Amino acid sequence: MITDADVERWLREDVGHHDVTNDVPGDARGRLVAKESGVAAGMDAAEAVFAYLDVDVTARVDDGDRVEPGDVVLRTAGSARETLRGERVAVNVAGHASGVATRTRRAVDAAAEFSDDVAIAATRKTTPGLRGVEKRAVVAGGGDTHRLDLSHMVMVKDNHVAEMGLEDAVAHFRERASFATKVEVEAETREEAVRAVDAGADVVLLDNMPPEETAVTADAVHDAAVAAGRNVLVEASGGITTGDVPAYADAGVDVISMGSLTHSAPTLDYSFRTGD
Repeated sequence: MITDADVERWLREDVGHHDVTNDVPGDARGRLVAKESGVAAGMDAAEAVFAYLDVDVTARVDDGDRVEPGDVVLRTAGSARETLRGERVAVNVAGHASGVATRTRRAVDAAAEFSDDVAIAATRKTTPGLRGVEKRAVVAGGGDTHRLDLSHMVMVKDNHVAEMGLEDAVAHFRERASFATKVEVEAETREEAVRAVDAGADVVLLDNMPPEETAVTADAVHDAAVAAGRNVLVEASGGITTGDVPAYADAGVDVISMGSLTHSAPTLDYSFRTGD
């Protein structure tokens, strides 16, 4: 949810304390126009910016809608001064979110060519202060949010294993977590992955493994899970690009998580124009 505090912070950053650039009398109609193809997202955030300034959003597309060059994705009506004060912030947040959604949709489509059962997920590699916007954009693109924060799932990483050992680390966190909290273990080798299953992991993350090794290790994890009478998910992660997605989707994993969905997505190009 976008709060007034979020919008205040964004506007303060852009407008400052003595704005005369946008001191324009009268009312104005505005429209946010796509300049390239992509997937719309961040429309709620853009609308929140204008609502804070008492500018009406009279129409907008839904997050997740495909857009083409020339499409109007949002229309406004209200004070010219307030419209112009808000337009750059609205363009920036919508453009960034739409870029995330567009990259996510490309990854989802790439995975679907090989399997309908592979989820494309984001990571916690988000922009401080914009995690909510970026995670919602991932969903708009057809992806999964993964953890929204550290409390949503226990992730046993290499540093935990180095300090406590794999089995002891899983037991340590399992003892402290709610029954409803899943435990994921990061593994860098096939042996570690199987040990993670035996230790009680709900999800095994195969970190920085090439697709061929991932396929063999995913089979080993699933075999170990069957032997243990449990369902264990396999996640692939670590520098995976959209171009890599088909190979990982074909490797038998359940989830492909990609930090690049949020930290490297190019902005979708929008332009804000006033007038009818």
